[in-house]
Parts: sequence; C-alpha cells; structure tokens
Amino acid sequence: MDKSSGVGVLDKAALVLSALEPGPATLAGLVTATGLARPTAHRLAVALEHHGFVGRALQGRFVLGPRLGELAAAAGEDRLLATAAPVLARLRDITGESAQLFRRQGEYRVCVAAAERPTGLRDSVPVGAQLTMGAGSAAQVLLAWEEPEVMNALLMKADFTSVSLAAVRKRGWAQSVGEREAGVGSVSAPVRGPSGKVVASVSVSGPLERLTRQPGRMHAPAVVAAAERLSQSLRR
Repeated sequence: MDKSSGVGVLDKAALVLSALEPGPATLAGLVTATGLARPTAHRLAVALEHHGFVGRALQGRFVLGPRLGELAAAAGEDRLLATAAPVLARLRDITGESAQLFRRQGEYRVCVAAAERPTGLRDSVPVGAQLTMGAGSAAQVLLAWEEPEVMNALLMKADFTSVSLAAVRKRGWAQSVGEREAGVGSVSAPVRGPSGKVVASVSVSGPLERLTRQPGRMHAPAVVAAAERLSQSLRR
C-alpha cells in the first residue's frame, strides 16, 4: 500500500517521527531508519524540534518531543473527562473522601475533574486549581514514570525523592501524609493512555484523622481500580 500523501516534505517528516517511535536515535540512526539523505534528515529533525515535535536526549540524540504528548492528551481529553465524572463519584462514595483527577502541565499539576465529599471535614480541590509538582501523591504518580530528564529536574524542588518514586512504580500507587498541606493525606494511582503512558492521576484526599498516616492501606485498592477504569476508557 502506498503511504505517500503526495506532499513530499510531510511524508519525510512523518518518516522521521516514525523512526523515533522506538526510542532515541542519533542522526546516523535517523538516516538509516528513514533512507533520507543526511542533510535532509538533519534539516527535518531540527525543524521538528523547533516546533516541539522532536526533542533532544542525552548525548544530543533525537527523541519524540513534548508537543506530541500535548496533542495526544488533547485528543483523549474529552473522552477522559466524559468518563471521569461517574468514576470519581463512585470513588468518592466508596472511600467517603473527595476524589480528583489531575494532569501535569509543565511544573504544575492541574485538577481537571473532581467529586467533593458533600458534608463534614474535607479536602476541597476545585477544578482548574494549579498545584505544585513538588508535593502530594498525585505529583508523585505524574512524575514517577516521566523521562529521567524531566523527573530529575522536578525532583530538585520536590519534598519526595527518586527512591520514593521507585517505590511508587513498584507498587503502582502513591500516598502522601501532610506533604501538600499539614493535616491532609492522599492516595493516587496512574491513568494510562492507549500507548501505556501515564496521562493523568486519580486521587482521593482528606484529613489525616480519617485517612490515618497510612492512607494507602485504606484506599489504595479503590483508587487503583478507579484509575484502571479510566485507563480502559481510553483504550476503547
């Protein structure tokens, strides 16, 4: 089947992006994978880097850039948010605590959906709130599976460590006790897109007098199940 669109420069740019899908590549690797002339491969890679579709990893190797992730997130956002409301409501009812959905935007995480506990003492995070990536279980989840360069840069300002994030990756969820706000605990789990990349974090949060200093013991199974339901919705 002919994969040519008839627009040569776009076809060549698509070759470069496809060649980077398996992972980082040197310029020589791009030339081998695409069959393009070295000057052409270099010119296209640099142009794509200018627009954020290509980035640079260690030793200057080319990698897929952040703009692709942003577009992918936008493409799946409506589906994610449409599914989020009932899933968060169910999680709130199961745990008795406020539930939130967070996405990372640069050095911040943004609450894109929430289901608040209707009465009593609660931790309220309004939709649209920008919170730090340096504290809280949702920040841990959103950072734990990031590229090393991003992870290390944000860890410099974080209350948790790379050891903490390794534990998050191992067990598949995170908890925090008084990290973001004194007296508040939370539990979070990753939502994954069709490619397996973490695109969001589902959380429950509330006062430590209810969640205790080991909130994961109480709520990790319910939070992980909610995150998996949202992940499944993105795979359909």
